[in-house]
Amino acid sequence: MTDSPIRSFVEQLLSERGKSTDIAHSDPLFTSGLLDSMAATELMLHLEAEHGVDLADADFDISRLDSMADLEVFLSQAA
Repeated sequence: MTDSPIRSFVEQLLSERGKSTDIAHSDPLFTSGLLDSMAATELMLHLEAEHGVDLADADFDISRLDSMADLEVFLSQAA
């Protein structure tokens, strides 16, 4: 699998937290505890700034971004 900008960003978040960056496409990021709430905030800010996604909806569920596969689906639907 080729590196995507979003994968690189998630790997950076993992690395900053001392976690392995060797994650499978379907590995859970948040529900597994690999990434914490601070990382969720950083990811959401990144998605808004770099991908033009609006996450201001109070009902937004972070589980929609829980794996690389989820992120790719989310970004493709937001485009």
